[in-house]
Parts: sequence; structure tokens; C-alpha cells
Amino acid sequence: MAPVGTLYTVPAQWKGKAIRAVAALGNVEIALPEQYEHYVDNKKPEFLAKFPHGKIPAWDGADGFKLFESTAIARYSECFGYLHFGSDASIGCMWREMTVSIDWIGLDWILSLLRGMVVAIEVEGKSPRNGDIVGLASLAPNANLLGSTREEDALVEQWMHLAETEVDMYTTLVAGITSSIIPYSKPAHNTFLERQTRALNTINQHLTANTFLVGERLTLADLWVAVIVQKAVGATVDAAARASLPALIRHLETVANQPKVKEFYGDIVYAEKGLAFVPPVKEKAPKAEKAPAAPKPKAAPKPKDDDEEEPDVPAEPKQKNPLDDLPKSTLNLEDWKRAYSNKETRGADGAIEWFYANNDPVGYSVWRVDFKYNEELTQTFMSANQVTGFFNRLEASRKYIFGSVGVLGESNNSVIAGVFIARGQDIEPVVNAAPDWESYAYTKLDLSKEEDKKFFEGALAWDLEIDGKKWVDGKNLK
Repeated sequence: MAPVGTLYTVPAQWKGKAIRAVAALGNVEIALPEQYEHYVDNKKPEFLAKFPHGKIPAWDGADGFKLFESTAIARYSECFGYLHFGSDASIGCMWREMTVSIDWIGLDWILSLLRGMVVAIEVEGKSPRNGDIVGLASLAPNANLLGSTREEDALVEQWMHLAETEVDMYTTLVAGITSSIIPYSKPAHNTFLERQTRALNTINQHLTANTFLVGERLTLADLWVAVIVQKAVGATVDAAARASLPALIRHLETVANQPKVKEFYGDIVYAEKGLAFVPPVKEKAPKAEKAPAAPKPKAAPKPKDDDEEEPDVPAEPKQKNPLDDLPKSTLNLEDWKRAYSNKETRGADGAIEWFYANNDPVGYSVWRVDFKYNEELTQTFMSANQVTGFFNRLEASRKYIFGSVGVLGESNNSVIAGVFIARGQDIEPVVNAAPDWESYAYTKLDLSKEEDKKFFEGALAWDLEIDGKKWVDGKNLK
């Protein structure tokens, strides 16, 4: 059997694994691209011509049909096993996906909107359950809200998922960060807006040549995306941003003003300026009234004894770090930090070569560092900020340690890993200055072993790769 299409993914991507599993269970053969390199090939013009958002997984069908967004591809690959769209199993796939994300917009708003749509499309004889969003659309086959072919069905899912995860999520995050529900960070605020704008531009570009998102008539994708965009234009997408999104705004107004659904959308409220963080004003403390000046006491006569009096309580001796008691090392850590900063990392006369020539394996040890809770990581820039915070909390140990730690993978599928060069042979006295040091696992590396040496050099050079996850951001503790 010839492959029905090509799936662009990487071996470690869990979304790609899920799609391949669905295809395998359905006895569907799919191909993987030869020599695909993520972060390189997906930025090339020929890839972006097929998939304008530049994301994987992405589907290039043998019949020319193209699709991005993982849930859309997974459902589409499952649909190969059905003779026609509309089976209970395919509807169930979409229902599971949509109920996960309903809270982003607001359950009451969505349910009231879609309850009205059920009436508007004149569904009779069935009483849908609360929240059965996709089920509602499927009850009106003549309305074709889910598309009329399996390709259109998958495209409906594609646009809905893009709007949820890359438009509405950032509307919510900006609202949280500007209202101090999330601690404010200007770089994070800018990143949220940049990523939302990227998705809005993708939708706008598609709508420049198309009246509706899928096919030639209104679908659930249009209804859903319009709800999300309506929320965004009232919060984060200000007048200046809207000026570059004319097709998107035209689509919003077209959908929201459809006679049968207009009452559910209500008036579109456009924000002139996007949500902004306003630092709280510090109240000035009232000035205390000046007390009358007390008469200056007369100076006590100086004792006749020439010797100065000793203080009653001796000063507390400064605590000594036990690492200072270790035998003197032949490796000067400050020299290493300068070499790492000023030399090329790899190659002749590079920093790695310098380290091997000057290393003192008795006075210093090399450790692999792994975050224990990678499943909790979301956006890669947030993970990088976490590493920065960890390094800041190691300030008291800075003279005893060097670190090169990075984020590998992509958002929602990443790990934090790297290396430390630490004074002595025990890592705990060096890292326990940070309260969160136990959130990381520490494994001593033996640089005489090729595997450990490769990991060490990759972390220093910021080209480390773990299970197919490539280095995307790094931090140094110097």
C-alpha cells in the first residue's frame, strides 16, 4: 500500500507519535520526510509555502491536501477508516478535544451562544447536553457546520485549534499579567503579544483570499474563531494592530452580523489601546512634625587612662565556607570563566581545549544537571527564565561553581538540562545555597567516558541534543 501522505514531525515529538499511532491502528501507511531538520527546514520558503505557520506536525497528503495542528491531523488520519464523515467515532474525537479548551473563553458565554445557534439552525427532535459543542453542530447536517468532506472537517478543527492555543491563550495571559494576577514582566508581556500577532497574521493571510475559513460557507470554525477574535479585539488587539488585519476584522464583522446569530455575539467592542500594566502608585508617608531639639548632652570627660576601652561584646566571627578548607586547586575557576567567555567554545585553542588542558579532577568535579519536573514546563521562554532564577539564587556559591544549562525542545514538549563545574567532589555544599536546588537531579560525569564527554561538550557549546530535542535557549552561571 502506498503512503497516503507525508507527516512532518521529529521522532521525539509526542504529538507526532500520537498521530502515527492513530494511523497505525487504522492500518493507514504514512511517510516521514527524509532528512528533515526542525528549526531549519521549517523556516525555508518551500515549507512555509505549504504550511504558513511554520509548525510541526504538518500533513502533506498524496492527494495534495495540506493540514497543520496536531489534533486536526490526528482526527483526519483516523477518518481514513470511515467511508463517510459523520460517524459517531469521528464526532467523538472532536468532542474530546473541544471540551478540554472550553474554559479559556467562558463556559456560560459559549453555551449561551451555541444554544442559540441550535435554535437558529432549526435542530428538531434532539436535546443536546450542556457543553456538547461539536455534537450540536453535527445535529444539523444540512448546515454543514463541520464541513461536507473529511478534508473540510479536518480544516475546521485546524482553525479552531489554532485560535484557541495561539490567540485566546495569549489574550488570557496578557489579561493576567497586566492585572498582576501573574507577576508582571515586560519581556513576557511583549512575547505574549508577538506570538498572538503571529497567529492572527496567519488567519488574516488566509482570509485575504477567502471569505470563510473553510469552503464557501459558514462553518463551526468561523463561529468559533470569531468568538475568540471578538474577545481579543476588546483586550489586546488595539487600533494600530487591527489596521494590519483588515481581512480578519472583515471576517469577524461578517460572522457576528449574520442575522441568525447576531443577537448572540452582541456589539463588537474595539479597544483603542491594548491592556497595559499600570504600576501601583506608592503613597507618600505623611511628614512627621519636628520634635523640639533636645539640648546636647555635655561630653563626658575622657578617662585619664591612655588605653582605649575594649568593647563589651566581641564582634561575631564571619562564618567560613567549608569549601574554603579544601586543598588548593591547580584550576583557577575565574580563569576558566574568562576563557569560556572570550574563546570560541569548540575547535583549536577553544574554551573546551583550554579546560581539558587545565582541569583539576581532584579539586573540581563535573555534574550533569536535569530538572526533575519537565512535564510541568510550558513555554520555552518561561523555562529559560526559570533557569535564570535558579542561577540568581546560587549567588552565594558563584565563586565555587560554573554552569551552562539550557532549554531543549519546543513549547509544551521541552526539558531543562546542562552541566555544572563545582568545587570539590560533592555537589550539595555548592548548590544548597538555592532553596530550590532539590528540584534538580545531579549526576557526576566521568570525562574519560565518551558519552559523558559528549554531553559535557554539547552543554558548553549550546548544541546539546537529548532524545531529538534540540537546544533552543541557554544560560551561563559565571
